[in-house]
Amino acid sequence: MSTIEQTAALAYPALQPPRRYLFGPGPSMVHPRVYEALAKPIVGHLDPYFIQVMGDVQQLLKPAFGTIGGATLVISGTGSAGMEAAVANFVDAGAKLAVFANGYFSDRLTEMAKRNGANVVRFEKNWGEIYTDDEARDFIGREKPKVVAYVHAETSTGALQSGRVICAAAHEAGALVIGDCVTSLGGVPVAFDQTGIDVAYSCTQKGLSCPPGLSPMAISQRAMEFLRACTTAPRSWYLDLKLIHDYSTVSHRYHHTAPISMFYALREALTVIADEGIENRWERHRLCNRAFVKGIEAMGLKMHVPEQHRIATLNTVCVPERVDEAKVRRRLLDGPGIEIAGGFGPLAGKVFRIGVMGPLATEDNVQFFLKEFKRALSAEGYLI
Repeated sequence: MSTIEQTAALAYPALQPPRRYLFGPGPSMVHPRVYEALAKPIVGHLDPYFIQVMGDVQQLLKPAFGTIGGATLVISGTGSAGMEAAVANFVDAGAKLAVFANGYFSDRLTEMAKRNGANVVRFEKNWGEIYTDDEARDFIGREKPKVVAYVHAETSTGALQSGRVICAAAHEAGALVIGDCVTSLGGVPVAFDQTGIDVAYSCTQKGLSCPPGLSPMAISQRAMEFLRACTTAPRSWYLDLKLIHDYSTVSHRYHHTAPISMFYALREALTVIADEGIENRWERHRLCNRAFVKGIEAMGLKMHVPEQHRIATLNTVCVPERVDEAKVRRRLLDGPGIEIAGGFGPLAGKVFRIGVMGPLATEDNVQFFLKEFKRALSAEGYLI
């Protein structure tokens, strides 16, 4: 071994990541079967075996999204790539986009749309609030947009927004609907067909219990018709859904070199969900959420979002007075190795963001977390 090689070996020892319990808003814990899938030998991105893997993933995504007639495909990129694909392909320059803005990710969607030249109008609400049916109808009826966008499960606030009336009002106005399902897919029902969403995007690292790197999407028949009728290409070549759909579903002509191992991982994650049963999975997360909230309230703590509007997989717990939430989070990380997140934007320092999803969504894990959380709070002066 040369001197340079010896120096490199000393400077860069073998990877030994710390053991963490990922109770944050994402990434979530990865199922052991998914790790095994990541280690499988790769094939080429045009290999018949990989084409079959893509096809399997598309079919396995349908029950997770709750669609029969909609098209499903996967973007090679994180959930933000799915967001940008939705904007780039369905919001033309100059078109009016109506955004229900009540959290960080509706703001990100707004920024992407503005960069694509959209005429963005926003219905502003405080972070953590949701929109009533009447408010949704009035906003869409007044603005008459070409496209409507809302966040189904807002990661920054823990609030779950029903989209049924939003979609119905949008369709009455002749508009398409984009739904951000990054935090909901795999953990709570998306009900794509029943809700009437036209374009939904998500990610792999939250409710699907898979590493980050891909963005699953569902596209309604009316949205596919919109795509086919488009005569101008979107500004983004990489995120051109016509090209991606053709590569992954129709001709399988080369578009880009897909991340083979991540598709293996997603296929296995979706198979794990299929083995459990998607409705059983939703119920497991719902029961764990109930146990979690019961334990939180027993400590005298409050939830940021009212019960009927909470995301079952992501909890926002109000920080008690005179407690430094950053120090609590540091105690959890340095001690038992538990990762949770704090708030940001208007909620900075005001909430803990705590995810209970995937492999961690069990009664034993909930009780383990509550015990350690109580200990960390007590160490920072909170009297329980």
